[in-house]
Parts: sequence; structure tokens; C-alpha cells
Amino acid sequence: MKKLFKEKMKESIASVLPITLIVLLLSVTLVPLETGVMVLFLFGAVLLIMGMCFFTLGVDMSMTPMGEGIGIQMSKAKHMIGPVVICFILGVIITLAEPDLQVLANQIPSVPNLVLIIAVSIGVGVFLVVALLRILFKIRLSVLLVVFYAIALVVSMFAPQDFVPAAFDSGGVTTGPITVPFIMAFGIGLATLRSDKDSGDDSFGLIALCSIGPILAVLLLGIFYNPEPAAQETSIVSVATTMEAMHAFRSETPHYLKEISLALLPIAVIFALFQMIYRRFHKAKLLKVVIGYLFTYVGLVIFLTGVNVGFMPTGQLIGERLAGGGFKYLLIPIGMIVGYFIVAAEPAVHVLKAQVEEISNGLISQSAIQYSLSIGVAFSVGLSMVRILFDLPLFLFLLPGYLIALTLSFFVPPIYTGVAFDSGGVASGPMTATFLLPLAMGACQAVGGNIMTNAFGIVAMVAMTPLITIQVLGFRAELKRKAVRRKLRRRLEAMEDTMVYYDDTNNEVNE
Repeated sequence: MKKLFKEKMKESIASVLPITLIVLLLSVTLVPLETGVMVLFLFGAVLLIMGMCFFTLGVDMSMTPMGEGIGIQMSKAKHMIGPVVICFILGVIITLAEPDLQVLANQIPSVPNLVLIIAVSIGVGVFLVVALLRILFKIRLSVLLVVFYAIALVVSMFAPQDFVPAAFDSGGVTTGPITVPFIMAFGIGLATLRSDKDSGDDSFGLIALCSIGPILAVLLLGIFYNPEPAAQETSIVSVATTMEAMHAFRSETPHYLKEISLALLPIAVIFALFQMIYRRFHKAKLLKVVIGYLFTYVGLVIFLTGVNVGFMPTGQLIGERLAGGGFKYLLIPIGMIVGYFIVAAEPAVHVLKAQVEEISNGLISQSAIQYSLSIGVAFSVGLSMVRILFDLPLFLFLLPGYLIALTLSFFVPPIYTGVAFDSGGVASGPMTATFLLPLAMGACQAVGGNIMTNAFGIVAMVAMTPLITIQVLGFRAELKRKAVRRKLRRRLEAMEDTMVYYDDTNNEVNE
């Protein structure tokens, strides 16, 4: 345990340190920040490191075995009705537990919060059932993705255009730090008992499909309620001393203690019922799961407190002052640098990397996934800054992006498609919502743009570009594999040409 804790701490420091250094460098060069804001940011960075450490450790000990255990048990069911009902209920309950869903609900005031939350939760539940049926009937993921994204694009034509970016953002927002680890492990469990060669490939893709449900749900609500654009209010915490900074964090902590308690409680209840019925975990393993669950809770509280109190005002001020000063075009390269490093601080990214490397037996390394995600997010943030500066529509980027991603899905190994589309939801987590979105909002306000159409959409962009970069990684790997096979074939043919054959009397013959 001690050794594992040290590894997680090193991993957390390596993830958070680059973005911290970038902000410090900007604060002493292009964007001078008030001392109070920097104190909040640095306190927040420390909390991020601690929170990520506890969270990733807790996920390994609890959420992963819980999800896999439930998935394995469901795959043994003799009738389909039970697994389908359980999948739907799991999807709804886990989404209701996602803290980021509350943030989304508050951003769309014309739709009642409860209506929006229930609609999105039902959307995730329905698509978790679709993901289950895909695994059972061995339907290719790329086919379903083409069909459902085409439906989403058609529906978006009838929704209020000011509302569409927030709807596409919802696909990334609702697959957050609670949903992702559980659903990914659940998918691995569902596919574990299949002995065919495609079972590993089908372990991925659940997050990809579950990300479509919220998009369709929010678009349909937009058509039904015809909401007005949300008026965005900026709230920058002002502190003058380190004691005031501590008070700001301390005053917000009870809120996140309650929020994460309510978020994790449904999963705990589901697991308790599962354990009572199936007795899957023995006493020692069960104790480890409980301890891991507590680590997950503590880690999420610390992480979300740090990122919301410390990082959100810093991101907004950097965007506002870069765009409002004489450096607005520097938003593009600076945004790309921030995007490249900030994705490493997403807690669920570490879960994705570890599970991909494990399921692929090392074929897809954690470093390859990290580089692909970082490159993808760097391009997405850069393009988002271009959208803000030149007032360009979101679909100008989303349509060709998804067209490229969906086309690639037919030319790469299925495991890369599943990983790529899962990574879109994973990359657009709390760091995107609390640093990159405020960065975009601050820049948008400074240039006088429409926040709903220009600032919103950055989450959708962050969720889209990794679909391309990871599949390009898969396409490259497939080309290399084919090149190796051709090389081996040529060698075998050359060996056959030089071989000498003899008959039974040891005389040379030609064949």
C-alpha cells in the first residue's frame, strides 16, 4: 500500500506540475495576476495533487473491482431481461450521481433543473443498454457511432442554435470522474467471460455510446422548451491574505463533502445489494473495496474543492486579460500549450490509460495514449480560441472532425475505435469544465462575443479531437503491422527460392 501510494503521488505531481508552472510563467510575463488569485491557484494545485493521488488509488482498490464484478455476474445471466433492466437502472443512478451534471443544469436556466437531470440520466441509461446489446450481439461500434451521431446532427438542426454548443458539451460533462471508472470497469466485466478474439475490443466503447445519450436528451429538451440563452455571471473570489485563501477553501469544503456523499451513495447501495445477493467478494477483498471507496470519496472532495475554488478564477482572468490586452492572438498558441498539459491532470485519464494497457496486454502503452490525448486536446483548445477570436460557428469544426473520426473507425482495429471514442468523454472532465471553459468565457467576454455560442462548445471540441489522434495512432500501428507481415512474407519467399529439395535417394530435385 505504501509503495502504491508513493507511485500515485509521483504520478499526480508529474500531472499537475506542468500546468502550474505554465500559469506561474504567464503571471510574471504576459498576464500579471493579483497575489490573492495566485495564492488561491497554488493552494488549489496542492489540493489537486493530493486529491488525484487518493482518487486514483481508491479507484484501483474499489471502483474497478466493483464494476468488473457486477459486469461479470451480469454476463452469466441466462435471460436478457434482467441485464437490460439492471443496465438501465445503473446508467440512470450513476448519472444522477455525477457532480458535473448539476453544473450543466445550472447553465441552462430555461429548462427546470430536475427535468434536465432526469432526461440526461435516462439518456445515459438507454445508451448503456445499447452498449450492452452491442457486446451481446457483436455489433461493430463504428456502425452504431455513425448512426447515432448522424441522428444527433439532424436533431441539432431543429434546436435553438444558441443552445446547441451547450448540448454537445453535455456529452463530455456527464461522463465525469464518477461515471467513467465504474462504467469502464463494468464493460470489462461484461466482456470478460467471452472467449472469442473480439472480447477485449468490446471492453471499450461504453463511454463512447453513453456520451451520445446526454447530447440527444439536451437537444430534445431544447426543442421542447425553446430556452433562451443563459446569462452568465462571473464570480471571482477576492482574497488578500493566505488566511483568507484558506477560509475560501474551508467555506466551500462542506458543499463538496455533501455533494460527493450524495454522488457516491447510490453506487454504494447498488454494491451492497450486489454483495448480499451474490457474495462475490470475500472478507479481505471486501475490506479493501471499502477502504478504496473511502479513498475515492476523500480524493474527489479534495480534488473538486481545489479545482473549483483555485483554478476557475485563474482560468477566467487569464483568458480575459490575454484577449483584452494586446496579446489576443497569443490565445491560440498559449491555449494549445495549456491544453497539451492540462489533460494529464484529468483524474479519469489515469484510469483509462491503465485499463487500456492492461486489456491490450501492453500493445497500447500508457505513454502512447497520453501523447495522443495531449496532442488532440492541444488542437481542440487552439481551434476553440480561433472560434472565439473570429466568431466562427461550432459546426464548422465539429462536422469535419466527426466525419474524419467516423471514417477512420472503419480503417483501424476495433480496439482503437473503442479507446478513441471513450477517451473523448474521459478527456473532457472537471479540469476542462473549471479551467478551460472559464478561460474561453473570459476571452469571449473580452472580445465582446456570445458566450453561449462561442465559449460553450470547448468541451465538445476537447471531446472530439482525441477521437482522431488516437485512431491515427491505431492507423499507424496497423500500417506498421502490415509492413512487418509483408517483410516476413518476402523473407519466406526468398528462403523458398534458395532452398534445395532432395528425393528419397538423396538426389537434388526442382520443385
